[in-house]
Amino acid sequence: MQAIRFYLNDRLVEDHQAPPTTTLLEYLRGHRRLTGTKEGCAEGDCGACTVVILDPAAPEGPRYRAVNACLVLLPTIQGLCVYTVEGLSEGTERHPVQEALAAALGSQCGYCTPGVVMAMFEACYREDLDEPWKLDDQMCGNLCRCTGYRPIREATASIAGARPDDRFRLRLAAPPALSRGFFRDHDGEIFAAPTALDELWPLMEAHPQARLVCGSTDLALLKTKRFERLPALISLTAIPQLRGVTRRPDGGWRIGATTILSDLEQAASSDSLIPLHRMLRYFASRQIKNIATVGGNLCNASPIGDLAPALLALGARVELSSAAGARELDLCAFFVSYRKTALRPGELLTAVLIPPLPAAALASAYKVSKRRELDISTVAAALVVELAPDGRVATIRAGFGGMAAIPARAPHLEAALLGQPWTEAHIEAALPALRRDFQPIDDLRGSAWYRATVADNLVRAFFHETREDPRPRLPQHPSSTIALSHAEAPR
Repeated sequence: MQAIRFYLNDRLVEDHQAPPTTTLLEYLRGHRRLTGTKEGCAEGDCGACTVVILDPAAPEGPRYRAVNACLVLLPTIQGLCVYTVEGLSEGTERHPVQEALAAALGSQCGYCTPGVVMAMFEACYREDLDEPWKLDDQMCGNLCRCTGYRPIREATASIAGARPDDRFRLRLAAPPALSRGFFRDHDGEIFAAPTALDELWPLMEAHPQARLVCGSTDLALLKTKRFERLPALISLTAIPQLRGVTRRPDGGWRIGATTILSDLEQAASSDSLIPLHRMLRYFASRQIKNIATVGGNLCNASPIGDLAPALLALGARVELSSAAGARELDLCAFFVSYRKTALRPGELLTAVLIPPLPAAALASAYKVSKRRELDISTVAAALVVELAPDGRVATIRAGFGGMAAIPARAPHLEAALLGQPWTEAHIEAALPALRRDFQPIDDLRGSAWYRATVADNLVRAFFHETREDPRPRLPQHPSSTIALSHAEAPR
């Protein structure tokens, strides 16, 4: 049986026995007795289990990624470096992030503290924390019911980007060179991690019922919450051809299916991808964005998946590949029904293709949820509008999530506005068409009336916001609101 090989706190670990559906959290606590990593929610919501993985394939060079250990399947870290809170100290000497948190009085009961420290650890070695919202984003995945968050935020601000000249910085410069490929059959549970597409196709043919896995932010819940048996998994994490964001010759974009969302968020700060950037800011916590992938979000086909509305508005197509070749499909046609896609047997989504956004186009995206951060959408919307020289609507694409069984465009609204003057009066006249596009349901996140009303208001918001800025960027929130927004968050 092939061993799982990875570095844990800079020591090589080889495990021959752990079932392939073991989570990293289970392994650390149960097999390695590293109990500093805590279990709180076991679904990526609380941050108590945060550890750090060294990602050697990041676009701008190796970097540390804070992740939820409860959502990471152990074989997906084959060949990587993992750090827990126990690995930060040397003897009695604490790491600067531990010193900073202690100095700011950022710990009380201490249960969440190891996870907070590990999220701060990533911040310590980041070079791009140059705006206040990025600190909020970095730490929003860590819940603490004792401190009120202000001391944690102040401690994070004090060490963000410090990059001390220590062994961790040296490790960034020279990540270990272990193979990422892996195969294990453990009592009928198969886990395979091919390293190239030509290795993937035979595996998919030999195991047609296998689930494809990458970030496992949803799939891991089948084990941790539903206790389901997952007899065959094929991981895409070790296939470099599937990851990355590149500019196409026509000015459009190609986004590999296994591109993690934190990398996409960084790339989407480009003016032509601002709707994606706005959506990704509130998509999830940093820990989740560090492992969740573009392809995973789309292939789940959730009606409240946050990427789909923005990509629908941007006119995206998907590249679907198999051993027989590749084909392209409009994203509109990819979602077939609730949780169902147009993927054929033996196919996988390999990339998302976004056409160039015209320079004068109006474009934005919105997410409405009960909490500002780390919450599921009630309604999400994105719009792209091009105006003719006479001020009439020449092109319009409006994508919505949370309004139907699948993410979808609003064809009746689009038809009602196409060719009309772009004015508040004409928008008001067109809004009743949205009721023909969607008949939302009542559920715990919002009533049908609420969803319909919010959808109307988001179209109005788009009109008013883009009058002042054709591509509005992230709204700036005073840092003083951070503690309140989390402290009052229902759980």
